Amino acid sequence: MKIADKTVVQMHYTLTSDEGTVIDSSEGREPLQYIQGAHMIVVGLEKAMVGHEVGDKFDVKVIPAEGYGEYDERMTQEVPLDVFQDVQNVEAGMMFYAQTPMGPMPIRVKSVSGDKAVIDANHELAGKNLNFAIEVVDVREATEEELNPQGHHCCCGKHEGEGEHECHCGDPSTGSGTEHKCECGGDPSTGSGTGKKENCDGKGGCGCPHHDEHHKA
Repeated sequence: MKIADKTVVQMHYTLTSDEGTVIDSSEGREPLQYIQGAHMIVVGLEKAMVGHEVGDKFDVKVIPAEGYGEYDERMTQEVPLDVFQDVQNVEAGMMFYAQTPMGPMPIRVKSVSGDKAVIDANHELAGKNLNFAIEVVDVREATEEELNPQGHHCCCGKHEGEGEHECHCGDPSTGSGTEHKCECGGDPSTGSGTGKKENCDGKGGCGCPHHDEHHKA
């Protein structure tokens, strides 16, 4: 069987930088398993997997635009060290999570000078080429349960491009997916915001992308 959408793929991989440094590898571990077409791996690698089958070994170079994005200086910020509560020695390279309207976001301490630090919200591999050595171990059709875990029938909408997602998951007006509960606890079947999290501000601050559809005023 060849790799195509809705197939479950197991693969071994080694990821290296352009300089040849090993960044990550499945060597000595179980193969990585993912569902093709479900955007569980970076888009450049997912594209390159199509059509391959068990036993194939090949190399893939993924450019930043199809990996973790280009490096964006606007995602760096200087902050006072006292924002790192209960951390005595803040050092470059430390990782923290910041609360944002879209949920927790990993940030890295880029540098420390005096009583200030520069934090960086870019992915650590942003702006870098990703060099994969791949070995396909197994390919099979995905089960219905794997495609729709916990009865979540998504998506009935469409994807027109990055940032343009019209999805009717859990929208009773479509007559489908009415059992889907919002990440922030809202239940569309009740027509109200039943079960909102305590940190829900009524404006999507809990991070749920479908807040407006699932929480009625």
